[in-house]
Amino acid sequence: MKRKGVKKFVREKKIYCGKDYLEVDVIPCSNQKKGRAGKSKESSQAQKNLNEKNAKRRFVQLGNTNFGKGDLCVDCTYADGFLPDTLGQAFNDIENYIRRIKYHMGKKGLELKYMAVTEYSTEEEEGEEGTADERAKPVRVHHHLIINGGLDRDFVESLWSKKVKGEKEKASMGFCNADRLQPNENGIEARCNYMQKRKKGCKRYSCSQNLKKPVIRKNDSKYSFKKIRELSRTPEDKEYWRKQFPDYEPSRIEWEYNEFTGWAVYVKLRRIAK
Repeated sequence: MKRKGVKKFVREKKIYCGKDYLEVDVIPCSNQKKGRAGKSKESSQAQKNLNEKNAKRRFVQLGNTNFGKGDLCVDCTYADGFLPDTLGQAFNDIENYIRRIKYHMGKKGLELKYMAVTEYSTEEEEGEEGTADERAKPVRVHHHLIINGGLDRDFVESLWSKKVKGEKEKASMGFCNADRLQPNENGIEARCNYMQKRKKGCKRYSCSQNLKKPVIRKNDSKYSFKKIRELSRTPEDKEYWRKQFPDYEPSRIEWEYNEFTGWAVYVKLRRIAK
């Protein structure tokens, strides 16, 4: 039995990630508000997994909106003599490193943009998710960044250093590698996923406040349930999406069926170079 006042419809959500990438979700929706049952579901493991999946997807979207060819990916680890005693110290290390990059970019009239992830385990972890307590002892801590271009790669690597008491020159804190981003048909998705690869343990994210947000546009009247069922019969058909978005080329089409709501589709596209 249909509940009175509940309207079901198909929503098209277009997510423009900068000028080169577009993601499209065509999903069944309703105007029904969640009650107590909805709140209990939000705490379920399935909901947690969905939330994590969506968070990782937003991270990729943010990366594709702000970074691309000419920008850098940076990985930093520690030499034995510089291993942080606490998570708080590890977080300070990466914040100070970012501060040094920002300073030298400013000297060249550039504004730093960055996304950073610190990955770590803790001694208390023992196979479970570690604590974010900054007093905890970190294990295998390392940092990943994406930054805009403008500084020499060797110089960026040299900034992963610290003043040592009794020494005139700063000493390298460990291995640091800066490399050029290499976007493909999915932009820098591979790099973003690498930065989020750890399933167990902990991660800490940070980003500069000057990042542009993806632009989202919704349309609740373009598609019908019948139309989506028809399209699902040819799930790999790229020609339909080329016609819908003539300036873009589809790179990925993913269909999903739910026995309660029906078909949904996710399409990722890249702007055609002209």
